[in-house]
Amino acid sequence: MSDNNMEQTIKDIKAKFNKDYFPFNLGIEIVELAAGFAQVKFTVTKEMQNLHGMAHGGAIFTLADTALGLAANTRGKAVGLQVSINYIRPAKPQTVLIATAEEEQLTRSTGIYNVTVATEAGKKVALFRGVVFRSN
Repeated sequence: MSDNNMEQTIKDIKAKFNKDYFPFNLGIEIVELAAGFAQVKFTVTKEMQNLHGMAHGGAIFTLADTALGLAANTRGKAVGLQVSINYIRPAKPQTVLIATAEEEQLTRSTGIYNVTVATEAGKKVALFRGVVFRSN
């Protein structure tokens, strides 16, 4: 894909993301988006707490999944096939979490992505891995 086509693809993805209300309602923002790469963030709010007063696993999962989807769709239309997550440490309310998705493997019909969720200080909170189906 040429640089001009990639620039247009990224603009298109950002426009679609702005209409994706689920991550919007969680306060997820795009930090960076490039070919096979995405970085997104949000601040853990009290509404995202679990019964122990820390970030709910579902909120962390959604942040990681959003990064996966953005990174994968820079390569064309992609949907998730399989994902897994390992939670490493808790995140307290008001913590800013950053999910970074990086492409590991790309074929004509699939892609594999690794996503790290960390605090702004770089402490890992979760590791996420996803496989996507590419339908170009």
